[in-house]
Amino acid sequence: MLQIEHLTKHYKGSSKGITDLSLHIAPGDIYGFIGHNGAGKTTTLKCVAGIQDMDAGTVRIHGVDMREDPIECKRQFAYIPDNPDIYSYLTGIQYLDLIADVFRVGAREREERIKKYGDAFGITPSLGDLISTYSHGMKQKLALISALVHCPRLLLLDEPFVGLDPKASVILKEIMRGICAEGGAIFFSTHVLDVAERLCNKVAIIKAGKLVASGSMEEIMERGNTLEAIFMEVVEDAGEDQCVGESGAL
Repeated sequence: MLQIEHLTKHYKGSSKGITDLSLHIAPGDIYGFIGHNGAGKTTTLKCVAGIQDMDAGTVRIHGVDMREDPIECKRQFAYIPDNPDIYSYLTGIQYLDLIADVFRVGAREREERIKKYGDAFGITPSLGDLISTYSHGMKQKLALISALVHCPRLLLLDEPFVGLDPKASVILKEIMRGICAEGGAIFFSTHVLDVAERLCNKVAIIKAGKLVASGSMEEIMERGNTLEAIFMEVVEDAGEDQCVGESGAL
């Protein structure tokens, strides 16, 4: 589904960035990506989404190289940043129609999906209002609906639960599980470690732009009782050359 190979991205005048990161997200995976602020999670997701140029490495989606055919890659996924930048001068429904047009979603399909997810997230009555009147949580819900309107096989989400109320968080988890049950995959960053522990089947931990642990949740959890405890132990113990591969062996 998603192959990240030796991804490297460094910023001029800054020590922040990504160094030689490799991860494989398979169909059916809900893959959590965790790390401290500034660890490189957002940079990774932007590179994978083709928003940020890479210094080195490759990103492939369904075997298609992002650099060689970015348009075909972008047809396969939806990306939601941690702070969605939505056109405030449009109404909610105008924005969703715009995204549906971009992905060539038919009138019947878009109507059904917008109603389905609008009702689920409780914002259908507000879709005729200007986005400028929306709260942060409503904008987050609108962004999620826009990501789902073309039924992507891969979701790339940066802190998707921030700003959502408890009910919306539960609904999003159910949607994520449903996508993966149908053969899709999800790669998302989060600070909410107990959510990652309960939701994900795989997880990767990043520190200072370097992968320090990755593998199945069962393999990672062999190290301790909670993901929070494991995270703190791994990031404190990780030296410059210490890295855990996809096997999950620590």
